Amino acid sequence: MVESAASTRHISMKGGGYYSKATIGAKDVIDGGTPMIMEALSTMDIPDIATTFTMADSGCADGGTSVTMVGTVLKEVRRRAPNRPIQMVYTDLPRNDFSQVFRNIHGETDVDTYIDDIDNLYVFSSATSFHKPMFPPGTLNLGFSATASHYISEKPCTIANHVHMVGAQGSELDAYVEQGRVDWESMLLNRANDLAVGGKLALFNFGIDEEGRYLGSTGGISMFDTFNELWAALRDDGTITAEEYLNTNFPQSYRTVEQFTAPFVEEDNPVYKAGLRMEHVETRVVECPYEVDFRSHGDADKFAREYIPTLRSWAETTFAAGLSAERSPEECQQILDRYFDSYEQRVRENPAGHAMDYVHCYLIVEKV
Repeated sequence: MVESAASTRHISMKGGGYYSKATIGAKDVIDGGTPMIMEALSTMDIPDIATTFTMADSGCADGGTSVTMVGTVLKEVRRRAPNRPIQMVYTDLPRNDFSQVFRNIHGETDVDTYIDDIDNLYVFSSATSFHKPMFPPGTLNLGFSATASHYISEKPCTIANHVHMVGAQGSELDAYVEQGRVDWESMLLNRANDLAVGGKLALFNFGIDEEGRYLGSTGGISMFDTFNELWAALRDDGTITAEEYLNTNFPQSYRTVEQFTAPFVEEDNPVYKAGLRMEHVETRVVECPYEVDFRSHGDADKFAREYIPTLRSWAETTFAAGLSAERSPEECQQILDRYFDSYEQRVRENPAGHAMDYVHCYLIVEKV
């Protein structure tokens, strides 16, 4: 069997500053949820002591989408604890472009950063997966993660006729749901270990809302179905092999509100026993900013050119991972360019219904 590149490549966001510039909607999600985080912060005890106050952004990508929120939060911490050292830790997978994180935060790009507005502040990064312990026990005060924990630690199986679990059926769907449950509980247990008593988590997660909506499927053309259709077309015309198509599955599990909240309300659940309690839960749909702009300018070409990069910023590595490791990097890039060009052309020719609306479950959790 030809080795799939999925066995040797890891999922990551596109680097070089591409991610935050192309994912305005992800920043809108975080900025819109900032009041929720500030409300949670207002009920925390933040004494002005010598012990470091630690905040983390897990699944940070290049740090650009959360920078405004982090600055707002840390300025409030500094106001309430004028002399307390503050540690801000950005975490993501080892292949993440951490150099871009530091360039963004330290003012070497056009990102509006908080770095010069807060004294006694120390910025670090960690390449440890949030499926593992990330901090010494009891030292994390405020954990944050947005648009990240839908990624699972491993793909439980291949999906025969689709690229994402939202298109799976039967035992394949069950396998992804179960992997999502296991990884969600594992991630929460690790954060329970990291958190200080009284510490909180703000988790804004892709999921399936009460009306059955999820990312890119809110009533128009399904983004994941389009992903699958165009990838299958490359299989059918011989550009990629049947095996490469089969090996292309997003390592993601979208959870329902009930699945998100179960660990906090079931008293026999290990997460509940570890002391995590849910303070707040809600779902929101944040409209695709490129589709919103398109309603005003009506230029299909402009919409297509602006819309596809936001899909590509997070999806490209999944399609790259499905390609055979025997292909050269140049050949892989040509296939990927052709693939996303075909998506762009489809949107340009018939833009109606295309949108990547963000569907999130927003959770505030405390360790008691």
